[in-house]
Amino acid sequence: MDKWLWHARVVKARTSAAELVVTGHVRVNGVRETSPGHAIKAGDVLTIALDRSVRVLKVTAFNERRGDAASARVLYEELGTRN
Repeated sequence: MDKWLWHARVVKARTSAAELVVTGHVRVNGVRETSPGHAIKAGDVLTIALDRSVRVLKVTAFNERRGDAASARVLYEELGTRN
């Protein structure tokens, strides 16, 4: 999961992604997940508490490498953002 968050450019560094998961700021399909290596699949809905907002993303694809912002955007569908 931490690798996907990094590839999707939700965070700037993979270590930040792992820390986000370990501290309980990520839910997968409504269930809090604290294992950075947790496997996610297409169709999963991630609820991510970032800074002072909450992002809800639906996983649509995976990538072997971290690309630019345009290639990262196809990895998910933004379902909502709350401040």
